Amino acid sequence: MMLRNQVAIVTGAASPRGIGKATARRFGDQGATVAILDLDEAAAGRAAADLGGGHLGLACDVRDPAQCRQAVEAVLERFGRVDILVNNADVSQPDRLMEITQENFDLVIDVSLRGSLNMAQAVVPAMQERRSGCIISIGSVAAQIGGGIFGGPHYSAAKGGIHSLTKSMARELAPFGIRANAIAPGTIDTDIFAGKLDEKRDGIVANIPLGRLGSADDIAKGCLFLASDLADYITGVILDINGGRFMH
Repeated sequence: MMLRNQVAIVTGAASPRGIGKATARRFGDQGATVAILDLDEAAAGRAAADLGGGHLGLACDVRDPAQCRQAVEAVLERFGRVDILVNNADVSQPDRLMEITQENFDLVIDVSLRGSLNMAQAVVPAMQERRSGCIISIGSVAAQIGGGIFGGPHYSAAKGGIHSLTKSMARELAPFGIRANAIAPGTIDTDIFAGKLDEKRDGIVANIPLGRLGSADDIAKGCLFLASDLADYITGVILDINGGRFMH
């Protein structure tokens, strides 16, 4: 098993068809013990139970650094270590430039970008002490091509910030044996789009060389690779998983 005896935290992972849940499932199947963090404690608990015995579901609003620290402390108390963090929690909004309110800008930036920073700050001390660890953050192709199909400029900005934060963390944390990488998904068929893909599906797929939308498990497999020993000489990378939609 690729992650035997590893302990992983995955944020925003309670949605049944989401990237976080798929990643948690992949990690669990490969021997990891997983702590699922989500705003809804009951949903997080159900998602953890779905993985089998021994996993943990916790409530955490990643916008709040105190809640992030408390969640990590609970994981450390329960399992004694944190080997992997997946920053998956985010908010996507389709607002165009002139439609973005200050409230919505703050929400998107705070959940995606500030939340990734808060969780990294919460786990890094324990990783530094063990001189080992892996941080994976979910960015987006929207940050690379100047916008997404369902994400507005504030969403693209948040994801671009995650890409930059990842590279900075990779450089700073490498002396402690901590790797930091990000994944930039293309268009992924998850519940976050709530049927919005149906009317645009054919046009979107026509621009994807591999001829299909991505699945949550496509991203989960990328997370598994980056978390495993197969990637032990990889840090500071933005891994594109988009079916060939964006190439550089």
